[in-house]
Formats: sequence, C-alpha cells, structure tokens
Amino acid sequence: MKKLLLIILAISFSVIGCKQEKKQSSEPSKMEMVMAVHDSLMPKMNTITKLIGALNAKVDSTETGMQYEAAKKDLQAAHKSMMDWMQSFGERFDHEEILNGKELSEEKKELLKEEEENVKTLKQEINTSIENAELLLNEK
Repeated sequence: MKKLLLIILAISFSVIGCKQEKKQSSEPSKMEMVMAVHDSLMPKMNTITKLIGALNAKVDSTETGMQYEAAKKDLQAAHKSMMDWMQSFGERFDHEEILNGKELSEEKKELLKEEEENVKTLKQEINTSIENAELLLNEK
C-alpha cells in the first residue's frame, strides 16, 4: 500500500513539474515578441503606400501643398526604415533562430536586445507618420 502511495505521489509530482515547465515555455520568447511587433507593422506598409498616393495628389507649391510633401516624406522615411530594419535583422539572425526558436549565443542575445529597441523605435516612427498623414488628409 505504501509503495502504491509513493508511486502515485511520484507520478503526481512529475506531472505537476511538467505542467509548470510547459507554463514557463508557453510565454513568448524575446524573439517571438520582436517578430510579433514586426508582424503587426507589416500590414501598415500597405497603408503607408496608399497614404503616399493620396498625399502625392495634393502636393503643390503652396504652403498646404508643402505640408502634404512633408507628410509624404515622413511616410517614405518610415517605409524605408522598415525595409532597412528587416534587412539588418535578416543579416543578424538566421531562419532557424527567427522562426524555429534555435538557441541564441550570448552575442546574439545581446543583438536581439538591440533589435527589440530598434523595432520599438520603428513602430513609433511608422505609427506617428501614419497618424500625422491621416490627420492632415482629414483636416484639409
């Protein structure tokens, strides 16, 4: 009877331990968080393209036209920043690290911290340029 009780307890603790390990691993990794920001920004590239077209049609030599030009340049810069960030990120990390959770070296972990900050800055640049362009188009 005692042996059976010990076996049941051992199995129970083993199962609980496994569940706790799964809970820890179910939290997104830093790579997954960086990629989630990237994935949230990708659809905005289409928005940027549409806004550039709408602004371009309104650009002229007047003061208002120059505001449209400035907003268009901000959008173009944000778009370029996204393309540059993706290229740089792809040069720093390989497919296995990005998509399959391959273990990162200590050096790569430091690079990922940099990229996390870079993508946050990129997000701010993209969102601000879109918001400003939409405001300008809606008020004029």
